Amino acid sequence: MGSNLGITSEDIKEIKVAGVECVFKPEGYSVSTRVVCEVGPAPYAQSGDIKIMVKQKEGVSPNDLNFTYQEPEPTSVSPVEGVLAGGTYITIFGNNLETGSKHDVRVSLDSFPCTVVSFDENIVCITSQAKKGGDVRVKLFYGTHTLKEAGKFTYRSNPTISQFIPDRSFASGGRNITISGIGFNLVQNFSMMATSQSRREKRQLDEPTFHVIEKQDVFEKVSDTVIIFSSPRVQENNLNSEVIVLIKMDGFMTPLQTTELSFNYLHDPTFDNFTDGIKKQVNTFINAKGNQLNAAMTIEEAEAYVGDEPCKINTLTATDLYCVPPEEQPAPRKRHKRDTTDNLPEFMVRFGNREWILGKVEYGQSPAIPLHIIIPVVLIPMILIIVTAVYFYRRKSRQAEREYEKVRQQLEGLEESVRDRCKKEFTDLMIEMEDQTNDLNDTGIPVLDYKMYTDRVFFWPSKDGEKDVMITGKLDIPEARRQTVEQALNQFSNLLNSKSFLTIFIHTLESQKDFSAREKLYFASLLTIALHGKLEYYTDIMRTLFVELMEQYVAKNPKLMLRRSETVVERMLSNWMSICLYQYLKDTAGEHLYKLFKAIKHQVEKGPVDAVQIKAKYTLNDTGLLGDDVEYSQLTVNVIVQDEGLEPVPVKVLNCDTITQVKEKIVDQVYKSLPYSHRPKADSLAIEWRPGSTAQILSDLDLTSQKEGRSKRINTLMHYNVRDNATLILSRIGISQQQEENHQDLPGERHALLEDENKVWHLVRPADEVDDGKSKRGSMKAKEQTKAITEIYLTRLLSVKGTLQQFVDNFFHSVLNSNQVVPPAVKYFFDFLDEQAEKYEIKDEDTVHIWKTNSLSLRFWVNILKNPHFIFDVHVHQVVDASLSVVAQTFMDACSRTEHKLSRESPSNKLLYAKEISTYKKMVEEPMDRDRAVEFRQRGGSCRGLSGSRSRHRWNRGVLQGEQRENAADSEERKGRLITRSSCADKRTLWVY
Repeated sequence: MGSNLGITSEDIKEIKVAGVECVFKPEGYSVSTRVVCEVGPAPYAQSGDIKIMVKQKEGVSPNDLNFTYQEPEPTSVSPVEGVLAGGTYITIFGNNLETGSKHDVRVSLDSFPCTVVSFDENIVCITSQAKKGGDVRVKLFYGTHTLKEAGKFTYRSNPTISQFIPDRSFASGGRNITISGIGFNLVQNFSMMATSQSRREKRQLDEPTFHVIEKQDVFEKVSDTVIIFSSPRVQENNLNSEVIVLIKMDGFMTPLQTTELSFNYLHDPTFDNFTDGIKKQVNTFINAKGNQLNAAMTIEEAEAYVGDEPCKINTLTATDLYCVPPEEQPAPRKRHKRDTTDNLPEFMVRFGNREWILGKVEYGQSPAIPLHIIIPVVLIPMILIIVTAVYFYRRKSRQAEREYEKVRQQLEGLEESVRDRCKKEFTDLMIEMEDQTNDLNDTGIPVLDYKMYTDRVFFWPSKDGEKDVMITGKLDIPEARRQTVEQALNQFSNLLNSKSFLTIFIHTLESQKDFSAREKLYFASLLTIALHGKLEYYTDIMRTLFVELMEQYVAKNPKLMLRRSETVVERMLSNWMSICLYQYLKDTAGEHLYKLFKAIKHQVEKGPVDAVQIKAKYTLNDTGLLGDDVEYSQLTVNVIVQDEGLEPVPVKVLNCDTITQVKEKIVDQVYKSLPYSHRPKADSLAIEWRPGSTAQILSDLDLTSQKEGRSKRINTLMHYNVRDNATLILSRIGISQQQEENHQDLPGERHALLEDENKVWHLVRPADEVDDGKSKRGSMKAKEQTKAITEIYLTRLLSVKGTLQQFVDNFFHSVLNSNQVVPPAVKYFFDFLDEQAEKYEIKDEDTVHIWKTNSLSLRFWVNILKNPHFIFDVHVHQVVDASLSVVAQTFMDACSRTEHKLSRESPSNKLLYAKEISTYKKMVEEPMDRDRAVEFRQRGGSCRGLSGSRSRHRWNRGVLQGEQRENAADSEERKGRLITRSSCADKRTLWVY
C-alpha cells in the first residue's frame, strides 16, 4: 500500500522485497495505491526494505517498514485423533507459525483438506470428512513453495449409539436424556437437534431434508461412553409433521435411535386448575388432576412447589399427581408479595422446561369428628365385611370339598385302570419273553465277535457310519503306489512306538484350531487300532496324557474333567474301556441288556407305530408317543416261504401295520434263528395274499392307495381287508424281476413313490391338513378332546414303564451290583483316580465320584445302552431307540449326586423314574466309594498282585500287557489280549478279548 504507484500496471517494472525478486501480480493492482506481488524464495532468514521501480523511478519503504523472511517450525498437533465424518478442531503448535497471511496458509490431512479458522501464534483448522480410517499426515502449506509436516492425525470410526433412556419427551423439552455408546472420547462438540420433515417432503424428496427446530448443547459428559442431553423444546404445531432428533458429534450427525428404539416427542400434558383458584385443607397432600401426566415423565423427574418450597411427589399416574406439602404453609413467592388480597402461596408443577401454576393453596385444620359418629361408621362396615367373608369362605370350602372328592375318585379310577393294565401287559410280556428265552436257549444271544464290536464302537459314530473304510476294509490305493504307501506306514508305525514322539504328536494336533472334535475322536480310534497289539504301551501313553490333563483341570475346575470327549486322551479312555470290558459285557451284563432290548422292542411292536411320524402307542419317551387314538386289532397270519418248503409259520401282526412293517415282523419270526445281518431285508421280499382264486401283491403304495386332501395314505392290512388266520406267501424278489418292474410302464408301487408331489401319512394325518378342515366350533371340541386324551397318554407311559420295570432293574443290577467282582480294568483306573486325588489333595468326594462316573458310566455303559447294535447283531428301530434313551438318561441320573428337584414343569421322562432313582443311586454309591475299594483289596487276601496298593500301583510294570495275534483262518481278524497276573504262585487269571 502506498501512493504514486503508477497509473497502469505496465508502469510497475520491478519489485524487490528484502533484496529478493518479487513477482508482480497485475490482477491485484490498484491505481497509484496498491501493488501485489509474490515473493520468491530467500536463501536464509533475513529482513530488509521494499523497493519498487515505477517507470524509471525507484521507491523505497520507510525505515520502520521492513519485510522479514522466517522459517515456520510446527512442533505438534492436538488432538491427534478424530471422527471419520470430520468437524474436529485441530490446533497446530510451533514457532513462527504466523508467517505470511491467513489466505497464504493451507492445511491438509494427506488428501483431505482442513479449513483454517484461526491464524496467529497457533493455527486452528477444522477437519473434513475422510473416506476411510487410519493415520494421515498433517501438512502445512505456506504459499506455493513451503511445505511443513506438523505431525500425524488418526481418523477413527464414527461414534455409535448403543442405547438411550428415556425414549420420549414432552414437546416443551427439558427432559434429561442419557445416551450410551462408544467413540464419545473422540468428539469435541456435542449437540442435540430437534428437526422436522413434513410427510409431503418425505414422499417427494429422495434424500431427507430436515428443518432444525431447536438446538441444544450437551448438558453433561459423564464419561467417554455416557453423555446427557436436555431434550430441546418443540412447538406443538411441529408435532403434526415427523419430528426427528439428531445427535451432532463434531461433523458426524446421526438420528437418536437404535435397532429397537427411536426417540419420540409427545404433546404436553394438561392440568386442571383448582376450583375457584384455591385448594383448601392441604395439610396432608395435594392432588392435581390432568391428562397424560406420566406419558413422558417420572416421579423422580417431576417437580412441584408450594410457594418457594418443594412439594414431595409420591404418586404420578396418567390423570393424578399427589405430593406431600411442607408441614408449615410457606410464604408466597417474592414476585407475588404485592398481591395482598389473600397472601396465599401458589402451587406450581414443573415438567422439564414448562411450568403450570394451578392456583393457590390454603392450609387449615380439619374439625375433630365426634366419637359417636366414628364408631358406627367404622364398626358397621367391618362387621358386614367379616360376615360376607365367612359366608363366601364356607361356600367355597364346600365347593372345594366336592371338587376334591370328585378328583380323588377320578384318580383312584385312573390308578386302578393303570394297575390293571400294567398287570395284564406284564403278564402278556412275561409269556412272550418266556418264549423269547426258550429261543435264546436254542439259538443263543447274537453277540458280535470282537473285531466287529470294536469296529462299531470305534468307527460307527464317524460321519461315514457303517461305510467307514476302517469297517469295510476297502482302502482304495493304486497298485503302483501300494508298495510306497506300505513302506511309509511301516516307518510311521515305528515312530508311534516312541513315547516322546507320540505325546508331542498328539499335543501338536490338538493345538491346531481346525482340529475338530470329530477328528479328535477318529484319530484316537485309529491310534487305538495301531497300538492294539501293545496295550501296555497304549495304557502308559494314556496315563501320561491323563496326568497332564488333570493338571489343567485341577488348576481350573476339577469337576469338569471327563465330562466331554474334547481331547484325544478322553476318547482313548473310552476305547480302552470298551476293549477291557468286552468279555465282562459278553458274559455278565450282555444277557440282561439283550433281554431289555427285546422287551422294549416287543412292547413297542405290540401297539400301533406310525411309520411316517416315527411315533408309537407304547413307549417310554413322551416325545415319541403317538398322539391319537388309533383303532386296531391283532391278527395272526400264516406265512409260507416260497421255494423253501417250510410249514406255515404263525406271525402276530396288527391290521394297522404297513406292508413294510408286516414284512419286518415276518422276517423276525421266520428267520429268528439267524442274526440280523444274515436275514433278508424287507425291501428284497414280496408278500402275496390269495383270498380266493386270485392272488394280490401287497405293497405300501399302489393304485388302490387312498388320497385324502393333499396326502396319500400308506396301505395297511386293513386297507386290503386281510382277515385273521389269513395265509400269506413270502417270496424273494430276484434281480431280473426288479429290473423288469423298473421298466414297466404301468404305474405301480415304485412309480407312485416317485411322485414327489404326493405326501404320505400312515396313522395320523399331517397337522396342517387337520387344522385346515376344522371349523371354529369343531376346534373347541377338539381342544376338549385333546385335553382329555393327554391324561390317557400319560397312563400309557406308566403302563409301559411298569411292564418293563423288571427288565430295567435286572440290567441295572447286573451293572451296578456291588456284590459282583469289579472288572480289573475298572479297578485299576479307579485306583489311579484315587491316587491322583490324594496327590492333588482333593478332599471333595463329589469330585472323585464325578471322575469315576464320567469315565465308566458315561463313556461306556450309556454308550452301549443307547447303541445295543454295538455288541449285538440286531437292528435298533428309531422308536426303540427313543425308549432306550429314556433308560440311558435314568442311568445317568442315578450316577449323579445332584439332587433333581422335580416339579410340574419337569420333563415326563424324569418324572417317570423319579421313584426308582433313589434306589439306583444307592447301588451306584457302593462300588464307587473309596472304602469299597479298600474292601475289594482286602477281599483279595494275599493275592495283592491283582490290584496292588493304590499308593504303590504302577501302570508300567506289566499289569496290563497287549498282544496281537493273527488268526490262521482270517488274517484280518484282530484279537487283543489283556493278561493280568497275580503274585500268588498258584493262581493266574488270563483275560482274552
